[in-house]
Amino acid sequence: MIDRRHFARIAAVSGLAAAAPLLAAQRQPAGSTRNVIKPKRLIEGDLVGLVLPASRAFEAEEIHLARRQLEAIGFRVRIGEHAFDRHGYFAGTDRHRAADINAMFAAADLAGVFCYTGGWGSPRVLPHLDYDLIRRNPKVLIGFSDITALLNAVQMRTGLVTFHGPVAASNVTPYTLENMKRVIMSDQPVGILENPAKLDDELVNRRYYVTTIRGGRARGRIVGGNLTLIAALMGTPYEIDTEGALLFLEDVHEEPYRVDRMLTQLALGGKLDRVAGVVFGRCSDCPVRGVTFSIEEILRDRFEPLGVPTVYGFAFGHIEQKLTLPIGLGAMLDADRGVVEIDEPAVAPRG
Repeated sequence: MIDRRHFARIAAVSGLAAAAPLLAAQRQPAGSTRNVIKPKRLIEGDLVGLVLPASRAFEAEEIHLARRQLEAIGFRVRIGEHAFDRHGYFAGTDRHRAADINAMFAAADLAGVFCYTGGWGSPRVLPHLDYDLIRRNPKVLIGFSDITALLNAVQMRTGLVTFHGPVAASNVTPYTLENMKRVIMSDQPVGILENPAKLDDELVNRRYYVTTIRGGRARGRIVGGNLTLIAALMGTPYEIDTEGALLFLEDVHEEPYRVDRMLTQLALGGKLDRVAGVVFGRCSDCPVRGVTFSIEEILRDRFEPLGVPTVYGFAFGHIEQKLTLPIGLGAMLDADRGVVEIDEPAVAPRG
């Protein structure tokens, strides 16, 4: 994944301020649409869009490889008009990347929209999206990492259930594919989402175990995704609404003190005050230097006082075997078992 902190320093002198007038014009109190809209389920043979809301591909062939992977799943693929553009470290200008997303939702023959990868840049397209258009043309929208900004903004502004799951550039393992299909390609209740079973060479599940920080059960709508992006949207018109929600968080390449800093930012911003429960994934490839708290110690310090069910180690985000989470849909967290249950379909049946 591309280093977001390096990009943040560059963005300060590369024209980020140009979006300020538009952001100010759209600024409004943060809030979440409670009228949930489910996109129609995808089926094999559907035409889906492939867009790059954030970082550019290093080589054009990588985009074609992502297309072939979607085709291997059974989809036909239309690549966004600006997918091969290069604008610094972005896949085109902010307006062009947003235009590709808007065009995919406007296209009557498209059934879903897959994001190529994350990296950095999704927050910059948010002011340029046509949320009324998206609301009128609900479709599956899926991705993770930097795409967290897009998923949560679209869900809050339109009510559309979006999907925190594999990007088209991901190595989609059988576990990942099976779980993605039952969330976005089935109109049956999603059921229980749980971590992969132990591997054959393990006596116990060491790689994908779940730690219970605080036990119990909680019900709420799913919000969240990548912690860095959730923190970055604080104080903007796109900050998430966590009241009564199950807050899902994960990250990658962050030292423990940075995780603590971002969680403290959410706490000081009131985002932890009224959550129903917390699901933390992994902090993948997170280095430890010198004397420090562990990630688990930081999570216990921050979440145990909340008195709500909380788990650590759930399989989503920056890991090879990942679940697909429907953002905006109601779910039940069983923190004692380390599972999440959704008793309804995440998508609507085909008419």
